[in-house]
Amino acid sequence: MSEPVSVRILDREYTVGCEPDERDGLMAAAKLLDARMRELRGNNRMVALDRLAVLAALNLAHELLQLRDDTARRERELGRAIDDAQRRIDDLFAAAGQR
Repeated sequence: MSEPVSVRILDREYTVGCEPDERDGLMAAAKLLDARMRELRGNNRMVALDRLAVLAALNLAHELLQLRDDTARRERELGRAIDDAQRRIDDLFAAAGQR
């Protein structure tokens, strides 16, 4: 069952509903977002909150897409390595069966 959880982002408090087992993840996400927004804001305290939020979201989305691409590439490489290993094993068994 969803329960209210308070998070602070740029010194503003937001209440978000989440499942109890997702609370730690939500808190970590809020902490990351707060850090990114503070980093983007820098010393300029006059930047609009909505602009900071959009810029932070774009940066995080870009990183997510890069990670997905990297993961897909690694999965393809791993699949090729497994296929190659399987072919070598099959060749060894075939050679051993001919003796």
